[in-house]
Amino acid sequence: MALELGTSSVSLEKTPDGRRLVVRHDADTSVDTVWNILTDTDCWADWGPSVTAVETATRYIDDGTTGRVCVAGAVWLPFEVTACTPYRWTWTVARLPATGHFVEERAGGSVVGFEIPPLATGYAPVCARACQRIATLAQQRDA
Repeated sequence: MALELGTSSVSLEKTPDGRRLVVRHDADTSVDTVWNILTDTDCWADWGPSVTAVETATRYIDDGTTGRVCVAGAVWLPFEVTACTPYRWTWTVARLPATGHFVEERAGGSVVGFEIPPLATGYAPVCARACQRIATLAQQRDA
């Protein structure tokens, strides 16, 4: 059963990391454009409502990428990308499992989404906003 959160849907699903709350949003752009935005650390502050800055040795993440992310404009937290395969990546923030990120192909575009650990379900509105921002950024790039 999916619920609507603005223009995004939210459902409880089985993911590669177990049961997660999954937020999805349609994007009228290619999976490659959305994937580029998801993996480009220079873009994270543009789409992540809680992210204000990122420090890492590489601009584009990959499996094992580490760095720091500034949240709420004041707190720096260490992160590590724990898995990164085409069109899906997961990470830990301050050594705690954090959101998974993915993009899927659909007719006429793609779907961008976040997988939220069960103890962080209150983060769903933030993830829905991030999905909407990613879709907007991707559409601007493809325009």
